[in-house]
Amino acid sequence: MDLSGAQKAVDDWIKAHGVRYFNELTNMAQLTEEVGEVARIIARRYGEQSEKATDKEKDLGEELADVVFVAMCLANQTGVDLSAAFEKKLNHKTERDHDRHHRNPKLKP
Repeated sequence: MDLSGAQKAVDDWIKAHGVRYFNELTNMAQLTEEVGEVARIIARRYGEQSEKATDKEKDLGEELADVVFVAMCLANQTGVDLSAAFEKKLNHKTERDHDRHHRNPKLKP
């Protein structure tokens, strides 16, 4: 599924299972909450914090998918075509960063 298809799937899901989109501020708060859940898993599983038994049950992929879902809700309700926006961003990063990372001594193997 591409980004446009995913955005449509989210919109279809909202129409079929939700009453409506939460307002933009609520979705922004929800996005922040979901990113926090991803951060908790990363910090405990890959960082220096110890992982609690309840943390081990968390599925990183599922939490990342929550982030994507809410981001798509925000895109849908604000009229953003994520496919076009992502392509534009990738082109920008390619032009700006093509040589930059290769010249960074901190990234040398």
